[in-house]
Amino acid sequence: MRPRVTEVIGLVERKTGPKFRQVVLDCTDARALAEFYRRLLVWDYRPGDEASSSGAEDKDWLVLRNPDGGAQIAFQQVDRLPEASWPDAEPVPQQLHLDLTVDSVEELEEQHARVLELGGRLRYDRSDHPEEPLRVYADPAGHPFCVFVA
Repeated sequence: MRPRVTEVIGLVERKTGPKFRQVVLDCTDARALAEFYRRLLVWDYRPGDEASSSGAEDKDWLVLRNPDGGAQIAFQQVDRLPEASWPDAEPVPQQLHLDLTVDSVEELEEQHARVLELGGRLRYDRSDHPEEPLRVYADPAGHPFCVFVA
């Protein structure tokens, strides 16, 4: 049995755990959803996951890499997927959502136009909130995500 690994942060010793790698989104069209987020976030595919120009059958697992080196987003093909009904709690709660941030209300407006142009749908608008302006969208597969001013 391996001894527990610990690290010292400041004056507090803490146990280390697994490293967070990625969020995986189930979807009925992995390529379409990956393309939505690739264009929205301006990220690149993991090598080998780019779209095939030969018309070959597409993959059922795709990964977008974070250019800043943080967590990635993966897309897993499934046969069916009920769309989250948030902000209505019934019948399908959101279960998970992504938080994306921008630096200003002006940028929030710019990104709003981009999200809609790319196929996202507005689900909730609180862009006029004085402390934390935000909008909640559904991506083309129905997963909710927020864009807010941090």
